[in-house]
Amino acid sequence: MLERIPEPELMDEVDQAAAYAGADFAASHGAIIDALVERLPDFPASGTVLDIGCGPGDIGIRVARRFPGVRVDGIDGAEAMLAPGRERIEREGLADRIGLHRVNLPGEPLPRSLYDAVVSNSLLHHLHDPVVLWQAVAAAVPAGAPVFVADLARPTDEAAVDALVAGMCDEPEVLQRDFRASLHAAFTVDEVHGQLGEAGLDLAVGMLDDHHLVVWGVR
Repeated sequence: MLERIPEPELMDEVDQAAAYAGADFAASHGAIIDALVERLPDFPASGTVLDIGCGPGDIGIRVARRFPGVRVDGIDGAEAMLAPGRERIEREGLADRIGLHRVNLPGEPLPRSLYDAVVSNSLLHHLHDPVVLWQAVAAAVPAGAPVFVADLARPTDEAAVDALVAGMCDEPEVLQRDFRASLHAAFTVDEVHGQLGEAGLDLAVGMLDDHHLVVWGVR
């Protein structure tokens, strides 16, 4: 198995943020939302959803569009990632339903004390200590609330990493570089199972495709 190599926790370089905000995630993020709907059929049609590690807000926007009765609070520690997201939300007329907030976890308070559901995409692999995410999940929602987390899954060897990065040959170099680093920094399904056990969260874990895993269930 490929050894995990952590990467920087924050994507706070301007070129990183611009490339990420401008990338076409329609297929991958669309698949994540479809997986959420399939695995959590009782996901709330109203209330407030917390998006942890929201980046420029694409997942939050997709949640808001799929569930027109919900409001989304997105949090991220990198202001460079939030700025283009806020511009997009204003441009698409969603500012009354989606708010993006700079919050560094752990230690800084969430925008509100409790949420009706929590989602997260592509944050886990950035964390040097994964317990930070699971503690935030446990604190953000009451018992019985839906939880859905998606992230990269670490490939078995360097050849698999090379093949996945090669599939991004048309993307900007900065995205290819970051994707390679993220694949090395990602966790495996077994590792995430262990993290959830230590955090006391009874959630399911499985593969979404050949390089993404998902975590779902109720708090």
